[in-house]
Amino acid sequence: MSSKVDGVATPAIFDACVVDSYDQQIDRWTDQYFKRTKKIVGRFGDKRVTYAIFMRRPVLFAPRLMLAWLDQVQAERGIQFDLTLLHEEGEQVGAGQPLLYLSGSFEQLADLETLLLQKLGPPCVAAYNAYLMCTDLPKVAFLAMDGRHCAGLEMAEQMAYAASVGSERAKREMRAVGFIGNATNATAPYFGRTTGLGTMPHALIGYAGSTLCAAEMYHETFPDEPMTVLVDYFAQEITDSLEVCCAFPELVEAGHLALRIDTPGGRYLEGLDSYRSYEVLQAKVPDAVQGYRTEQELNYLVGQGTSAAAIHALRSALNDAGFEKAKIVASSGFGPAKCRMMRVAQAPIDVVGSGSYLPTRWTETYATADIIEYDGEERVKVGREFLLRSRVRAG
Repeated sequence: MSSKVDGVATPAIFDACVVDSYDQQIDRWTDQYFKRTKKIVGRFGDKRVTYAIFMRRPVLFAPRLMLAWLDQVQAERGIQFDLTLLHEEGEQVGAGQPLLYLSGSFEQLADLETLLLQKLGPPCVAAYNAYLMCTDLPKVAFLAMDGRHCAGLEMAEQMAYAASVGSERAKREMRAVGFIGNATNATAPYFGRTTGLGTMPHALIGYAGSTLCAAEMYHETFPDEPMTVLVDYFAQEITDSLEVCCAFPELVEAGHLALRIDTPGGRYLEGLDSYRSYEVLQAKVPDAVQGYRTEQELNYLVGQGTSAAAIHALRSALNDAGFEKAKIVASSGFGPAKCRMMRVAQAPIDVVGSGSYLPTRWTETYATADIIEYDGEERVKVGREFLLRSRVRAG
């Protein structure tokens, strides 16, 4: 099935916008062999089954979107499944540990596996990654900027929800600041907000012709709002930061001006090179360079892009000019590994803008479902006995 816009055929994904029922969506997007199984069971006799769902890596349990979808399916079909959640939302679950048991009619469950697993695995992994980042930098606020990195609207919601789950656990355990918001209105409620956060992209700097001019345009348009100014467009992060601070001393003094560095990985921050980056970090945190284990980790410390040395250099320049209250927002590649090295280097960051809590390896997000009981009799394929309820209870 395909649709047309102005006579041009569009991908099947767009047809989902005009599908009315969950059953229609399930029929269109479920693997064919599950649908054939449903028909076979309907012909030869239904059985009550229990599925065990697990993942192959440590995660934080983030089932809310999957549960909401399952509730809608049950309501539409007029059926009821028995669900046993083995963990609380945000609880850490080890590799291979069952996340939940789902019981009911095999005929009614057979065609749900594909979509159900899609809605569970990715949020669990992203929540775990977000949690690690927040606990590594507990005094830093995080802004979820994942929308542009997501494969569609459903993934965008999954990732925002996941960031909120990981953040809440970090707040409970470490009193971390965590994620304070995200970039889009649609998912802002996951962070207790009604609208997204953010000020300006690089495109506005290019449009204005200078960093200062862009800041002036922004402030004139939104005079009562705090302002975060991108300062890496012209490779003059320090020069442009100081110029903006000089132009808006009231905002600096009020703590309402932040400078965001998003220096690309192909160059150093203004005034730095390899030698100077080592020098800056040696002066600020002498033992930091000894903490790296891989070349990538060393790059996070003293390499090109938004490195720990770059953040220290900008902070020093701002302080030396009397702008101690100007804040620093750091972005570009801030996933769990980079946040860990920023902690090692004691990087003076106020806010991290990140989309990199997204799973790096998508294969890690695959949730797996296996039937472990048929009409109350334990039976599972060889090698998955660890999922059996009797084994879980005994363990």
